[in-house]
Amino acid sequence: MRCPFCKAEETKVVDSRLVAEGDQVRRRRECMSCHDRFTSYETAELLMPSVVKQDGSRQPFDELKLRAGMMRALEKRPVATEDIETAINNIKHYLQATGERELQSIRIGERVMLELKKLDKVAYIRYASVYLSFQNIDEFQAELDELKRAELAK
Repeated sequence: MRCPFCKAEETKVVDSRLVAEGDQVRRRRECMSCHDRFTSYETAELLMPSVVKQDGSRQPFDELKLRAGMMRALEKRPVATEDIETAINNIKHYLQATGERELQSIRIGERVMLELKKLDKVAYIRYASVYLSFQNIDEFQAELDELKRAELAK
């Protein structure tokens, strides 16, 4: 790694530690020329698949869009920020684990609904009402009835 101070190419690693729950390596380095020390962070580069929209168009996965959609559904709901971040990370991990270069947007939406159902039933219904495009009150009621059945089965 190049020294950020003198731009020399030779540095040595003085210390390495896992950070970010083991997803990153923090390295203290020392320049062999100027002897200044600096920190570098190393993470695995995992590419997210492209999203194939319902109209057939393709676009890169956008975590900000995912987060915005979930936050809209979770607005004014008593859900901890850590739980939301965990759900977003679960979705991203699922997308990466498929190993596919392209994913239909419907699969992403279904995964979002699954995570929201675990987090908060009201947020799930909010998201589902938009995502599933309920056309009338009967479709909305059918989804509520399904939720009730699932709760009673627990």
